[in-house]
Amino acid sequence: MSVTSELFGKTADGRAITSYTLDNGKMSFKVIDFGAVLVNLWVPDRNGCTDDIVLGFDTAEQYLENKDYFGATVGPVANRIGGAGFSIGEKEFTLPVNDGPNNLHTDKDLGLHKKLWDALTGDNFVTFTVHVPDGECGLPGNRDFAVTYCLTEDNAVRIHYQAVSDADTLINPTNHTYFNLDGHDAGSIEDTIVQLYCSHYTPTDDHSIPTGEIRPVEGTAFDFRAPKKIGKDIGAQDEQLLWAKGYDHNYCIDGYNAKGDLVKTARCFSEKSGRVMEVRTSLPGVQFYAGNYVDDRNGKGGHDYGFRSGFCLETQYYPDAVHHTEFPSPVFAAGQAYDSLTEYRFTVE
Repeated sequence: MSVTSELFGKTADGRAITSYTLDNGKMSFKVIDFGAVLVNLWVPDRNGCTDDIVLGFDTAEQYLENKDYFGATVGPVANRIGGAGFSIGEKEFTLPVNDGPNNLHTDKDLGLHKKLWDALTGDNFVTFTVHVPDGECGLPGNRDFAVTYCLTEDNAVRIHYQAVSDADTLINPTNHTYFNLDGHDAGSIEDTIVQLYCSHYTPTDDHSIPTGEIRPVEGTAFDFRAPKKIGKDIGAQDEQLLWAKGYDHNYCIDGYNAKGDLVKTARCFSEKSGRVMEVRTSLPGVQFYAGNYVDDRNGKGGHDYGFRSGFCLETQYYPDAVHHTEFPSPVFAAGQAYDSLTEYRFTVE
């Protein structure tokens, strides 16, 4: 196992951006301290050929923009909040209006994905830390975040999120990596076979804000309890799919117990490469996004990324949960520790 670092580029104001590569001799990945971004993930296929299986960029300058959040640590509150505002107790808070009338991923310029984090390395991990001041982007509390990327000997990437605030606040970070199990430049992911260990999902309105309903997937295009190709039902005449141009919905993870246990979340398989990705998390939900709005020029190796060329599995508290008491709550009291773990494990068959 090795952890190495090198200069990746500079921020707009000239600060150094450093990359960290973790390698266990079988697979490896690279992360940078700007945005705590996962830049590369090199995984062997069934023939032993290694490909980079995540969408992204080659230069620091491109991550300064990164409109689709490739590989980024997103937060302090990922996903959507209806009306770009909320209350905790009798206090009301206003967030940036950046997604129609709503808020998405906190702030496109001041979110966690646009911060330069401090870094600490160990034998098989790198931990990024950052301080977020009270009131930034409308959120209360002086907050300290830590994200640890770890590579295990049995080919798992573990992402450990920790945070604490000195005031009651919302905390809901996630990782926004786009996967393509055939390689980042392989094109459509519609033939990827996905199984989600989720018997319910949270339907939305036409602005992708959950209605509050927790709906069974049975008998719908959203049923991935048995393995099926992403593209099999993505074109169904379902208003949920038509509004979002495909899958971009939160699934409720079966077996979530609020005790911090890792629970089976998803299994993804490429018939072409033989790569298998299994996902487990301690969080209650996962946003399954099929890359319906991806349109990025000059990705890694000069490759252009288009419609549905990568998919995301963003572990999380449910979107807009602050407005729905029936959802697990992302409100953390002053001094209450936020602590979650998500694991992406790779094999072949």
